[in-house]
Amino acid sequence: MKLFRRIRHKLMLENKNTQYLKYAIGEIVLVVIGILIALQINNWNQSIKDKRSLNEYLIKIQSHTTEDIEQLEELSKGRKQISDICKKARNSILDKTENENLFLFMISGAAFVDFYFKPNSGGYESLKNSEYYGKINNTKLDSLLAKYYGLIDVVAENEKSYNQYTVHQENYLDTQFDRSLILASAFISRDSLATMATPQSEYDQAFVEYTAKPGYRNVINLAAWQFDTMIDQYDELTDLGLLIIEEIDVTTSD
Repeated sequence: MKLFRRIRHKLMLENKNTQYLKYAIGEIVLVVIGILIALQINNWNQSIKDKRSLNEYLIKIQSHTTEDIEQLEELSKGRKQISDICKKARNSILDKTENENLFLFMISGAAFVDFYFKPNSGGYESLKNSEYYGKINNTKLDSLLAKYYGLIDVVAENEKSYNQYTVHQENYLDTQFDRSLILASAFISRDSLATMATPQSEYDQAFVEYTAKPGYRNVINLAAWQFDTMIDQYDELTDLGLLIIEEIDVTTSD
């Protein structure tokens, strides 16, 4: 700037108006170029900052999705085991061999246990509420996330419907059947039961009568069918989750 002032002062003293005008225009151009460069550098720095902030959100979503996949794997295993038991119990009903498979019907009561997938959507919700969500609009990742969390809503509704049904059936059975012997058999050791006045045959008969109730068998039959549907949805969610993890790797490495 000292050099520019010195040149400008010299031209003014020498009364070289034309050269001074050219110089003034050149100085303005240089100033404008300097401002543009400064703005470009500022925009570049802001872009880096925004990219870093967006990546932090995406990495959090990636971590949460990984946790979801692990949970889905455990849920699938649990439902598969119960589904297989209920299918055997259903076949036993059709073959009229229930009395020969009393233990099978005892453990098929696991169909009354309520399982819920509890996704960690904190990272995704934080991104949606941030100023950086628009940066992934209309991208492959945006589409995958929309499908993933849309399917989560479908899964939640199916789980809620099934679990409410089992609760309703269990509550109804409680009004129709005294489960004291069944509960005693479930929570008291056989050695302790052997000291009681009630013989084992009565505990077994209580199970036979309880598992023959329509409400009990309705739940078994529903689990034998619906758990497969739920497992398919878990698998679909897992596949989408893996694609999300892969796409976030691509996005954050750019």
